[in-house]
Amino acid sequence: MAPTCIDDITTTAADVVRSGDLTIRIVSRCLVKASDTSIEPHVVPVSNLDLYTGDVQISILCLYPEIPATANAGFEAVVATFEAVLPSILNHFYPLAGRIGTNPVTGLPELLCHNQGAGLIVGAVDVALGSLNYGLASESLKKIMMPYPADMALSVQLLRFACGGFSVVWGMNHLLNDGHAMTMFVRMWSELARTGNIASGMPNHDRSVFQTRSPPSYGASLAAALTTYEERRLINILTAHDSFIDRLYYVEAADIARLRDTASTKQQRATRVQAVSAYLWKTLAGVVAASRVREERCRMGWWVGARRRLTSPVLVPVMHNYFGNVTTYALGDATVSEILDKPLAEVAGMVRDAITSPDYDEHIQELVDFVEAHKTEGLMETAVVGVGSPTLSQSVFDSFAVDTDFGFGQANLAMPISNFGRLCSAYLSVSSRPCGDGSWLVSAYIWPRLAAALESDEHRIFKPLTAAYLGLKNLN
Repeated sequence: MAPTCIDDITTTAADVVRSGDLTIRIVSRCLVKASDTSIEPHVVPVSNLDLYTGDVQISILCLYPEIPATANAGFEAVVATFEAVLPSILNHFYPLAGRIGTNPVTGLPELLCHNQGAGLIVGAVDVALGSLNYGLASESLKKIMMPYPADMALSVQLLRFACGGFSVVWGMNHLLNDGHAMTMFVRMWSELARTGNIASGMPNHDRSVFQTRSPPSYGASLAAALTTYEERRLINILTAHDSFIDRLYYVEAADIARLRDTASTKQQRATRVQAVSAYLWKTLAGVVAASRVREERCRMGWWVGARRRLTSPVLVPVMHNYFGNVTTYALGDATVSEILDKPLAEVAGMVRDAITSPDYDEHIQELVDFVEAHKTEGLMETAVVGVGSPTLSQSVFDSFAVDTDFGFGQANLAMPISNFGRLCSAYLSVSSRPCGDGSWLVSAYIWPRLAAALESDEHRIFKPLTAAYLGLKNLN
């Protein structure tokens, strides 16, 4: 099938993007449309769970250290694969070829599925991948992410580096999908590009599966857990940016295993997430205890993928390949002294209870109902905004199966990357190392004192990420 790359975005040899001290030379920009002309243009209203997540750009960034010798055409073969296969994958993910618009009557966002085209940018960087400082996201991964229009549903960015490696950025919008859906898209893309078909089932785009009760019903605890997300309620930008640092870490599988052993009892084996979360909660409590301003409590939060926790016979059959948002937030709250005094296994038990105790069928229904009653308001978890006791939240992409081999081998790094604006709580995004050795790659937006505590801990669980660890070349 011939590529349907539409060259309607003017590009010149002088077209460059400057990101700090990094210069990206743009080779081409185009729009790629779905190739199935039988799909009727249509408008899709977003679900209440989409509205809860919000209109925020988020990306999955993949690094490939080299192009296999079997790809005779080099980077040109990578570009050719995207031009040839993107039209086909967009047939299955048609909303990603559209735009995010605003309903003129309700003022709410909606998906304009008119096949306007996903963005495809190809560029070149005259430095080696291994020359970047991977300990800081701002000095590495965020440098190679190019901006794209706010209404664009999908921006694909391909960069060739001087070392012979390349990067792929899958830029999307959280309004359309959560971590499960994003990794599902990348996985299905890889399968289609490599084999010519998708055997794992087609995505489900039916957002009507989440219906509001009449009248909407929700408890006081949910209302207290959420707040209106608007500029007048947020910390000013200088305070937010000067209070946090973007770190990248790796956590070795052996260290996770040791934490699991310590965090487990004869009656209950701790999971990887529970064990590491317990360690983090103890570290956070130590930092809070040493603060010059007294604070009695500290909190841990988790964005929980609710798909596999739902039991409704209506929802279970459609959740596996549902392309949308089915994510909620669980919060653990305790005194600093309690977290410091308890052994790791007991803190891991507190983590387990916080994540597993909710009735997720009822909780998701309450969330749908709450958003229905607050549709015109931007919403955010109160703890995540930064109100109240210090909070460290986690999103664990490690639980989502991801395949990054679209014919050129698995990526050495595949991580979600996003910006945090004026939020004043700490955040960790955990991903599996693509090689499958059980280690984690972690993107951290945290207080400098928490970073210092993690990096000075005698066990060195969280190690600053390096190019050498990722196997990336430095030709400088």
